[in-house]
Amino acid sequence: MSITAERKQELVKDFGTVAGDTGSPEVQVAILTERIQNLTEHMKSHNKDFASRRGLLMMVGQRRRLLDYLKRKDAQRYLKLIERLGIRK
Repeated sequence: MSITAERKQELVKDFGTVAGDTGSPEVQVAILTERIQNLTEHMKSHNKDFASRRGLLMMVGQRRRLLDYLKRKDAQRYLKLIERLGIRK
């Protein structure tokens, strides 16, 4: 369900603006998207796992807030990020 340290470092390298950039909205959204995809797969086979469902909904809300923040600050970066991640809005 959770992502490995290697996968997280890969996402930081791909989406970070500078080396070791873990705090930018792009990196945070990319990591949340990876966790959401993994948890969505888990929920397909364990549909009565309500604790995981709550965690999934909280992650989706957090990602939405980060995307809204990025859209307010820099719309071009926002559009580029949702295109790269393949999420809709």
